[in-house]
Amino acid sequence: MDNLSVDHLTGIKDLTPRDIEIIFETADSFKEVINRPIKKVPSLRDITIANLFFENSTRTRLSFELAEKRLSADVVNFSAASSSVKKGETLVDTVNNILSMKVDMVVMRHPNPGAAKFLSERIDARVVNAGDGTHEHPTQALLDSYSIREKLGSVAGKKVVIVGDILHSRVALSNIYALQKQGAEVMVCGPTTLIPKYIGELGVKVEHNLRKALEWCDVANMLRIQLERQDIKYFPSLREYTMLFGLNKELLDSLSKEIVVMHPGPINRGVEITSDVADSKQSIILNQVENGVAVRMAVIYLLASKIER
Repeated sequence: MDNLSVDHLTGIKDLTPRDIEIIFETADSFKEVINRPIKKVPSLRDITIANLFFENSTRTRLSFELAEKRLSADVVNFSAASSSVKKGETLVDTVNNILSMKVDMVVMRHPNPGAAKFLSERIDARVVNAGDGTHEHPTQALLDSYSIREKLGSVAGKKVVIVGDILHSRVALSNIYALQKQGAEVMVCGPTTLIPKYIGELGVKVEHNLRKALEWCDVANMLRIQLERQDIKYFPSLREYTMLFGLNKELLDSLSKEIVVMHPGPINRGVEITSDVADSKQSIILNQVENGVAVRMAVIYLLASKIER
């Protein structure tokens, strides 16, 4: 088995196309494991992993924890809300205290962009970025690409539109990097106020008409409106946003071709996507959730193989 070219997963930007292939090939093996009656393998029985979540998370945290336990790793969960961070302790001090308990790998979600990279340069443990502010969310992008590959056979040559709050989304940026590295064409679609000014420099198309974007694409990835990150109003109302950029069954059925619908979750049903679209046969949202465990198992396993024992 090939090794990854990186020692940490802090962002998709650092990965090579071959790294992504290696992760997907490894995930294929783990997908078989998690569909067996006995869903555990002893691969990481002597590895300890700390999950450090400085931001709220349900799906990502559960997915990582399940992936770690499927690999038989020892798992330590850390929540910033009930920690000494509230007393003014620095990030590095917090993590070094945890590492002194002989932790081998850290999975971290943090509100500040670049926190995972900052940490990876200062501690003697493997670091996996579970989302850093509005910067990157690499494992989400990997599981999204993996799900497209599973559904359509490959990512290369496919047209993918990312719809919604591009400005505040770490998922959007990681997806753009991942899809382009695999040879896909990428478009972003949303209100002008939610499209970053630099987006053209990334080589993506920009469209403000949802129907035109959907007619162009093979895959539509519908993002959640991140109201908790918005310090000002970027559009008049959720109702108006839904009228212009929400995907409903009527619009989906009126397209000239059948497209694949994705959503990184959590879904605001009736805002960016209606229930009948989320639950339709064109939706692969639940496949994304299942694939998240296999992809995260692959990332953890491959990085753990680089730990010096």
